[in-house]
Amino acid sequence: MADRRSSVRPVFVLHDHRKPAPHFDLRLEEDGVLKSWAVPRGLPTDSRSDRLAVQVGDHELDHATYTDDTKFIADAGWWELEDRTAKRFVFVLHGQDGARRYAMITTDPDTNDRLLHLVKKQP
Repeated sequence: MADRRSSVRPVFVLHDHRKPAPHFDLRLEEDGVLKSWAVPRGLPTDSRSDRLAVQVGDHELDHATYTDDTKFIADAGWWELEDRTAKRFVFVLHGQDGARRYAMITTDPDTNDRLLHLVKKQP
């Protein structure tokens, strides 16, 4: 029997939270969980505007479809890893409005802070 991950693309979800303060959570399926980053100002909309992304705790996969009165899904789909090094990884989000390529860049290895960057060269 084939491994589920070999035949199914990994999911992503962008949650829009309204409480305690408005922010977004980017969640990428990896290793059987949703790796998660709080992105206070949302995903960057151009390559000149990086966004702070702070890694938070992993979530179970069923959280990819979770909504409530203060959290809704701003975007969802699947994602693909293009490149990964110790300092950054490049990935493409295939969401409701098409595909966008991002880089998550480590700014300080002693913290969970990252920069989320919209790459100039898009798919």
